[in-house]
Amino acid sequence: MAKDWKAKAKKAEGKVAKLKKKLETAVGEAVERVEDAVSTAKKKKLPVSPLAPAAFPALPVIAGAEFAVTEAGVRYKGRTDVMLVRLAPGTSIAGAFTKSSTRAASVLDCQAKLAGPIAQEAGAAIIVNSGNANAFTGRSGQDAVDSVTGGVATALDLPASRVFSSSTGVIGEPLPHDRITAALDDLKSALSADGIADAARAIMTTDTFPKGAMAEVEGEGGTIHIAGIAKGSGMIAPDMATMLVYIFTDAKIPAATLQRMVSAQVDGTFNSITVDSDTSTSDALIVAATGQSSAAEIRDMRSKTSRAFQKALQGVMLDLAKQVVRDGEGATKFVEVRVTRAANDADARKVALAIANSPLVKTAVAGEDANWGRIVMAVGKSGAEADRDRLAIRFGDLLLAEKGLRAEGYSEDAASAYMKNQELTISVDLGLGRGKATVWTCDLTHGYIDINADYRS
Repeated sequence: MAKDWKAKAKKAEGKVAKLKKKLETAVGEAVERVEDAVSTAKKKKLPVSPLAPAAFPALPVIAGAEFAVTEAGVRYKGRTDVMLVRLAPGTSIAGAFTKSSTRAASVLDCQAKLAGPIAQEAGAAIIVNSGNANAFTGRSGQDAVDSVTGGVATALDLPASRVFSSSTGVIGEPLPHDRITAALDDLKSALSADGIADAARAIMTTDTFPKGAMAEVEGEGGTIHIAGIAKGSGMIAPDMATMLVYIFTDAKIPAATLQRMVSAQVDGTFNSITVDSDTSTSDALIVAATGQSSAAEIRDMRSKTSRAFQKALQGVMLDLAKQVVRDGEGATKFVEVRVTRAANDADARKVALAIANSPLVKTAVAGEDANWGRIVMAVGKSGAEADRDRLAIRFGDLLLAEKGLRAEGYSEDAASAYMKNQELTISVDLGLGRGKATVWTCDLTHGYIDINADYRS
């Protein structure tokens, strides 16, 4: 009898343990579902920026480029968070990346691949995840990159050296790369030439709208098309921003020539925007030229077609850069800062960035306060050569200050009325030389705090 009782008790204990485990699992899953729901709800609360374009542009199909997206659950639930691009054999690749000393593993990997031997005939691919930056993750970060790029290489029959990856999101958390590799078959089967708009949405983090831009150039023997997408909203400052940018063209251009073109345009576009003065670990600009246009190959940087193409490429890059500013976290004002007649271009840039990055200037803009004294302050702290009595400050066409004091005829009412505009221009004439610079920024509102105070939750 005692033995039977003990056996029954032991059996009952086993059942209780199993039930306890099931209950813990169920509770854990329930908590996870609630957390996911809360997280999703929080993400949905972000209103679209009032500075957003009316609609996503109709981007041209780029022959030789195919796109696919999926919900891998890297961090976000209920939204696409991985994009895959397959590029035709013969595609030239160029890039520019953050100069941060704490660059993410994917950035280091892309830089190494672009610096190494080029197997252009093999085609190429780009894979991007949002939600996790895979930055400051030690050796496991590179292992994750190798797993993802190796998986793409196998799925698409490409050399791993021709698979480029990007990650954006939270820093310092291991990338759950298995969730990405598990989705590769679905991504491969979904590849489509007209999927670029979906790709623009899949790479978003705190962005409130997808960003796209396009251009067309008449080449010798045919039309050249350019289509670009970008993400970026916060942690935006040279060099280059928390920004991922992918530009595709069907032009025939050798990789070395394409790289020279891209490098020449970065400073005046993506390196001339700032939202909050913080530079990301993960910035990447990748430009792919598939060579599928019927237009003749561009080799000579000075040819008519080459100059037209470079101008169009610069236009697409600047359009995307400005859209990033227009989607600055919490932004309600778009601000162009122009500095002229500085001792040199470097000094002009110092002054422009000092103004654009000043919290006092940015909060005055947010409050529609024509506090031009804060511009004076920013000029003085910039480290650039400046002379009080040669300085002139304008808001739009309004002259506010010159020759060391408030301008004659200054109107507070007119200045205050100007500040109510959504788009503002702040101009500073240093009166010293021929140096000039233009920088684009936005205001600083409480919305920025709301977004970033609980970014990881």
